[in-house]
Amino acid sequence: AVELVRAAWTVEALREVKDAGEVALLRLACEAADAALTDLVERGGLRAGRTEEEVGRELESLMLDHGADGVSFETIVAAGPNSAIPHHRPTDAVLAEGDFVKIDFGALVCGYHSDMTRTFVLAPAAQWQLDIYELVAAAQQTGRDALAPGVTLKDVDAASRQVIAEAGYADNFGHGLGHGVGLEIHEAPGISASAAGTLLAGSAVTVEPGVYLPDHGGVRIEDTLVVCSDPLKGPELLTRFPKELAIL
Repeated sequence: AVELVRAAWTVEALREVKDAGEVALLRLACEAADAALTDLVERGGLRAGRTEEEVGRELESLMLDHGADGVSFETIVAAGPNSAIPHHRPTDAVLAEGDFVKIDFGALVCGYHSDMTRTFVLAPAAQWQLDIYELVAAAQQTGRDALAPGVTLKDVDAASRQVIAEAGYADNFGHGLGHGVGLEIHEAPGISASAAGTLLAGSAVTVEPGVYLPDHGGVRIEDTLVVCSDPLKGPELLTRFPKELAIL
């Protein structure tokens, strides 16, 4: 008799380390996303008076123009107080001067997903916005720097989270630091305070800390990266759109 046994996570574990061909497709997906966001900003697509839905639709169209087969997931465009909602769905809310605008999106190429978040400010920017952005940028850099083979997933999360906690915003960062990405937009490994296991060379992961201030706004900065076998080289950054705060 044949006994069927649940193979929970077995296939996903086998997919965790990407081969060279898979990384090449991830690069293409990230390049399409980078190019689309660059186009959106350069043509003035992020401006007061537009709705979140309008911005999201244009960005998704631009990803297709730049070679994507589709989108990784419904694009998140969150303006003003909505940017304090980590996974806000775009609405007819109108972008206004002084708003944070958080955009979380990705391109799909040959079945492989990219994932990136950038946060902008529509001028003028307030000092609290500059301070929160600088904090999240520092936490994101710390998390990226922690990506190396053999490092525990918990330690990667803790390194980035500590930066935010020491600034007094521990309660305003309520999700995990990142996740694997590939044939699915969310796959192994998860990078969080409760995650088990260690990073493997060849894993493609996101690093996406955020600080969210209810009724005010929030910042998230996210990249897709590949863990390199040589820890001295650091991870390969696949999403290259600049992370300096753009005040539009």
